[in-house]
Amino acid sequence: MAGVNDSAPIAQNPDIRFLGRLLGDVIRHYGGDALYARTEAIRSASVERHRGSDRPLGAGLEALSLDETLAFVRGFMLFSMLANLAEDRQGIAAEPGADVPQALARLRAAGVDDAAVTQLLDEALITPVLTAHPTEVRRKSMIDHRNRISELMQLRDRGLAETAEGDPIEAAIARQIALLWQTRPLRRERLFVADEVDTVRDYVADVFLPTLPALYARWERALGKRPPAFLKLGSWVGGDRDGNPYVTAETLHMAFARGAETVLGHYLEGVHALGAELSVSTELAPVTPQLAALADASGDDAPARADEPYRRALSGIYARLAATYAELVGRAPPRSSPITAPRYPDCEALRADLKALAKSLGADGGVLASGGALGRLIRAVELFGFQGSTLDLRQNSAVHERVVGELLRAAGIEAGYAALDEAARVALLRRELASPRLLATPLADYSAETESELAILRAAAAAHARYGRRAITTYIVSMAKSVSDLLEVQLLLKEAGLYRPGEPPAIMAVPLFETIDDLAAAPAIMRDWLALGETADWARQRGRQEVMLGYSDSNKDGGYLTSVWSLHRASEALRDVFAAARVPMQLFHGRGGAVGRGGGSSFAAILGQPPGTVQGRIRITEQGEVIAGKYGTRESAATNLEAIAAATLLASLDPAAPAPAEAARFGAAMDALSARAFDAYRALVYADPGFRAFFRQVTPIAEIATLKIGSRPASRTRSDAIEDLRAIPWVFSWAQARVMLPGWYGIGTALAGGDHGLLAEMARAWPFLRATLGNLEMVLAKSDMAIAARYVALAEDQAAAQTIFGRIRDEWQRTRDALLRITGQAGLLEHSPALAQSIRLRLPYIEPLNLLQIELLKRHRGGEDDPRIAEGIQLSINAIATALRNSG
Repeated sequence: MAGVNDSAPIAQNPDIRFLGRLLGDVIRHYGGDALYARTEAIRSASVERHRGSDRPLGAGLEALSLDETLAFVRGFMLFSMLANLAEDRQGIAAEPGADVPQALARLRAAGVDDAAVTQLLDEALITPVLTAHPTEVRRKSMIDHRNRISELMQLRDRGLAETAEGDPIEAAIARQIALLWQTRPLRRERLFVADEVDTVRDYVADVFLPTLPALYARWERALGKRPPAFLKLGSWVGGDRDGNPYVTAETLHMAFARGAETVLGHYLEGVHALGAELSVSTELAPVTPQLAALADASGDDAPARADEPYRRALSGIYARLAATYAELVGRAPPRSSPITAPRYPDCEALRADLKALAKSLGADGGVLASGGALGRLIRAVELFGFQGSTLDLRQNSAVHERVVGELLRAAGIEAGYAALDEAARVALLRRELASPRLLATPLADYSAETESELAILRAAAAAHARYGRRAITTYIVSMAKSVSDLLEVQLLLKEAGLYRPGEPPAIMAVPLFETIDDLAAAPAIMRDWLALGETADWARQRGRQEVMLGYSDSNKDGGYLTSVWSLHRASEALRDVFAAARVPMQLFHGRGGAVGRGGGSSFAAILGQPPGTVQGRIRITEQGEVIAGKYGTRESAATNLEAIAAATLLASLDPAAPAPAEAARFGAAMDALSARAFDAYRALVYADPGFRAFFRQVTPIAEIATLKIGSRPASRTRSDAIEDLRAIPWVFSWAQARVMLPGWYGIGTALAGGDHGLLAEMARAWPFLRATLGNLEMVLAKSDMAIAARYVALAEDQAAAQTIFGRIRDEWQRTRDALLRITGQAGLLEHSPALAQSIRLRLPYIEPLNLLQIELLKRHRGGEDDPRIAEGIQLSINAIATALRNSG
């Protein structure tokens, strides 16, 4: 908006000033001078308030009509989106030392030689796993326009005046902002699984396919040798059935077919481009016998290419890829081949042909030996295979119990499986796993649930046959509480031929430990699991056993501090269990976007893992709006993928860690802090009888449920209990009301009772606590008790609400004061000036949105049925989430 350059933080970023001016011009042109003037008056009043003025906001907001309110909210939302873009371009998201070259330099300085790095990478696996968890409020069309602006800004950086098409750069950017202004921000229809699959496919095509091979080329230069494919993409979209009845065998088939369409289309384009590039003639350069044989077998006998073996070989590769595309996608590729050829049986066969080209080109050691487009294509095939991303299956353990019980009953083996104790269940399941006999029979009349689960598993087996074993490697068992929960999955996998007695399972059953009690029980469960003998053998044959740790539900269960400490303690204990069993361990961290769901810096979080728990292997979920924030552009994706890779190297090899005695002292202090924080959190959230009504009345939880932002329902059941609410809307709604309660409540009480000198020492010396307090500080800076107090006015019982809010406000103050004392700061984020500037920039744009949201909520809940009110609430939710960035 014009006028934003009055604010000092805005003026410090020239991109924000430039984009804000263009947005102001668009609002004035399309919305009119009156809307522009009112918007600018509210904006300037809010900026002045955040500079210390007592200038009121209310009058300007109250003067807005409903139509103007909708336009105003859209304008502030777009400014926040453009500000996010500008900050990303200025490197606000990049953290010091968070790239592979700097990590290698740090390791070398610590005495870690390159041989140790090479050995680690040979066994390493780093996987960001994209999920469809619903906190991304923006439509894909909005994100696409934002990304086009990013591309145009890069052209502007290079000093170009025009695009390749001849459009003036500034006019092209203004055009994209105008398109944003005139694009409907909200989805009108519920999001389906197919939509979520397509979103992932777009990210793979637009971002990951071009970005990852280029990153590997950079890492190769830093390492001085070609690294293995240690960082790959994963996904849950199309395979995550936990609480989502819309994920079926059909969606699984669709996810793979669309993934194949994306990557095979990319490979076809790459091979076609190489055919134009590799014009090498045998009259001028020799070729290897393997390349000559590949050319002769290609079926390309055009006289014009008789002396061009690379082109002939590529013709044959293209023909085989086209046949593969037709088989896996179900239709011919956009550009067909005149050559009839058999499909590739797997991606390794394609890679072998491409490697034959590379080996021949590099035979003389000249400049053609370097990677180039061919090297990037080979790397893409290694990383993405024929399916795009490796897909996990996920389902709740209670479903497996019912399905296995029904199969055993129908087969006449055990009529009362659910009534058996754990020992009897384990014994029965092990007997069945050792037998080649299948349980399912076409003669039985199974429930719809059992039929659906069996169909999913058969679809998984079909995916293995069509796309290779990399297509699905993991089956996540949600709410895992026993060894039998894992054996049940193995038995179901056996029904689809994905486990055969005496062989390692084709798909690994992975427990997900989610609540505080589950995390405490995890080491004992995994000790019993590995003690069975055959299960430890499976893990060794596969190379490792994975365990997933849940951040979201553990936070909702016990609060932020107890959650992160329980996760830390569980990781340490699991490390020792696996070491005793001599089985390699791999942890999968189920983190969300907001701090209340394990969010925050991935770089700091990985560095804060307990020693010996990473060892080059880590998987991390990427959810909701975080996907667009981290991977919305190739530049931001490269920054964040670099950070994950660098942190994994450092966490695995950097010898800097607290000494055992120091670690024990720090751990004991954290045990006491966690216990106090847990008691304080539970006393409010679960013990206070009025809290449930307070939460549902002072936050927009009910209105969030109406947003068309995901295919899953907001609650697991029809109950309104906190226990049954999904963690995502729980955190999301507190962020909207600017309370951010899941990210800090209980910590003030815990810290106030601790030894502040010891805590200050821990904060300086311990990466775990440093990361924990850094996330806490960010949440406190984004929360606002004055605005939260306005939401409290929405409660029906004001006396009860004010009492509860008084507890919340007092705890916030205790938390802030204790944090500043421990970190030696006069104000929040004093030691993080870039983040402080980022948040200061946003606050003047969030407060008016909050005030408008509160007014609209009052009118909506008061019975006004003007559809513009409901639309305004949804728009405000969208705008606030955009401004806060990591809100869910």
